[in-house]
Amino acid sequence: MRRNLDTVFIMRRDINKYGFSTRAVHAGEEPNYAEGATGDVISPLHLTTTYAWHNPSKPVSEYDYVRSSNPTRGAYETKLAAIEYVKYGLAFASGMAAENAVLQALTSTGDHIIGFDDLYGGTRRLFDKVYTNLAISYIDLNNLALFEATVRPETKIVWIESPTNPLTKICDIAAVAEIAHKHGLIVVVDNTFLSPYFMKPAALGADIIVHSTTKYIGGHSDVLGGAVLTSDDELYEKIKAIQNNCGAVLSPFDSYLNMRGIKTLSVRMEQHQRNAFAIARFLESHPKVNKVLYPGLESHPQHELIKRQASGFGGMLSFELKGELEDAERVMNKLVLFVTAESLGGVESLIELPVKMTHVHVDKSVRDAIGITDTLMRVSVGIEDAKDLIADLEQALGELRTKS
Repeated sequence: MRRNLDTVFIMRRDINKYGFSTRAVHAGEEPNYAEGATGDVISPLHLTTTYAWHNPSKPVSEYDYVRSSNPTRGAYETKLAAIEYVKYGLAFASGMAAENAVLQALTSTGDHIIGFDDLYGGTRRLFDKVYTNLAISYIDLNNLALFEATVRPETKIVWIESPTNPLTKICDIAAVAEIAHKHGLIVVVDNTFLSPYFMKPAALGADIIVHSTTKYIGGHSDVLGGAVLTSDDELYEKIKAIQNNCGAVLSPFDSYLNMRGIKTLSVRMEQHQRNAFAIARFLESHPKVNKVLYPGLESHPQHELIKRQASGFGGMLSFELKGELEDAERVMNKLVLFVTAESLGGVESLIELPVKMTHVHVDKSVRDAIGITDTLMRVSVGIEDAKDLIADLEQALGELRTKS
């Protein structure tokens, strides 16, 4: 007996009633049971760049050119929106392309942006080196009185990372959003570090969510991408126009890879977090470590806050070594399993030195002011066996003890 065709699109209609992992697996990829359809369980990879028209007035389908839309990218954008619990998803060629689209769509010369003082170095570089027509104020968004005092008539956006990169600072997104909306500001939250699995910024008042999908969403260090998510119709149309007109879209193949990554996001994030907890506790007790910055530790200044606004703490941590820059470099050079590399969110563990890598373009006076020291190391904890990762850190730190 054939399946009742009334159920063909039931997943698309009812996806909002399901939990995160179900959305991650099924959203955007409902099998087509119609007569003549192939019934693909996985969304097919559509590589064509253009689409046929019956005549100059009537395209064969809703698609006309790959830059504007593509079935594979469309399925991926549907899945992105479903796991962020918003209406719309837009996929871009990189995280920076996604951020650039937001700025292009929503700002004009003379506008003012308020950003968390510990924003990712690439975001600060985009603000400071590319959008020189804008005024930018970097402040500690944990100080709500300072935030409100920083708002000007020309302020347009408040840009949040929570946790920040690399100091893992948390701000009260709901409280910031309440003040921002009182002043008519747009709230942008970069949710790359926690991923949609652990935090839903839209529920906290975010108008726009951005991701470097290169990180946890792709999850395997093999695909570049970015995303913008929103439930606001007007914001969506403005950013979508930039996506189409400027063309920094995600390719069909990269959309396919990111969809595959999303399906295991929940299980990967749980393992990242388990390992991060184990490593953070080990480092916190180590005599050569000055401090550990991991939101899951009770010693973290905003530990209680993140417990209120997220369901987990993620797989990112930073720690500050006792000693000098050369000591940090010595430890990193001794590590075997931790690869010295930028980026984060893959299944393998990575370690980097912000002052010489991700934040080298941030002025030293700024780094010093916000607490990015010469011996601060950022760790993207992978999904390997925790005991092996700890043993690797132990031997590297032990090398430092014998030579210092």
